[in-house]
Amino acid sequence: MLTLWNPRSALWRTDLFPTFAEEPAPYLPAVDIEETEKAFVLQADLPGFDEKEIEVTVHEGVLTLTGKREEKREEKVGNATRRERRFGSFTRRFRLGDEVSAEGIVAGYKNGVLTVTLPKKEEAQPRQIPVTVN
Repeated sequence: MLTLWNPRSALWRTDLFPTFAEEPAPYLPAVDIEETEKAFVLQADLPGFDEKEIEVTVHEGVLTLTGKREEKREEKVGNATRRERRFGSFTRRFRLGDEVSAEGIVAGYKNGVLTVTLPKKEEAQPRQIPVTVN
């Protein structure tokens, strides 16, 4: 049997059998946000999710990412099973600045990564001003 080694639990354990009493932390996907000249690009790691389990919404200037992954139960007889993959739901919220054009937001999902592109409004994008000779 393989168990996650935790030196703290090894000090407190009084029996010879490993315990699985540790409660896993709530699942929050890791998110990277990059700013380009024309948009903000948000990438969230969602390995193992199906695109039908992911929802992206915008309401009153807040971008919300939600997802729910149902646990697929198996019945086994004889051997113990340890599960560390997270099941359940998550929610991440991001307040959008005035420079984001909410109407143009697009989202895509590929290879376990959700990519949300938040375009900047025209007036928020840098523009070059021509210099004229008088």
